[in-house]
Amino acid sequence: MGDCDLAAHAAGDVFVVFSRLRRRVKALAVEGDLTPAQASVLARLDKEGPASASDLAVAERVRPQSMAKIVMTMELAGLVERNPDPTDGRRQLVTLTEQGRERRIGDRLAREQWLARTLREHCTDDQLRAVIEVMGLLDDVTHA
Repeated sequence: MGDCDLAAHAAGDVFVVFSRLRRRVKALAVEGDLTPAQASVLARLDKEGPASASDLAVAERVRPQSMAKIVMTMELAGLVERNPDPTDGRRQLVTLTEQGRERRIGDRLAREQWLARTLREHCTDDQLRAVIEVMGLLDDVTHA
């Protein structure tokens, strides 16, 4: 197998495995779990900061009416709050609350603990070191 074929094979394997892992991690139930849409909005707000509901709807590829319901539910749960946009008083920005940030961290921690436990059950120490090394290589590729 040539270098190009080898790289294409590796790329295909990475995409398949990451897709499976992503689906599996997202499917994990956490007590009082959020809907996938709510979890996605929490993650987006945590990574990108405050956004209008219409911007969230576009980013999440849902109808504005659907996003309005998602935001309202999350606001009632204390996970987000709406505040006037400092640059445009007619718009409201959805902001992650401290409770929302803690929830996001808690959900992520539960999923990381599941993955660590699963890796421990299925891998030797040498295999775990190989996973760590490969993740470092893939991280380098994302910064290239």
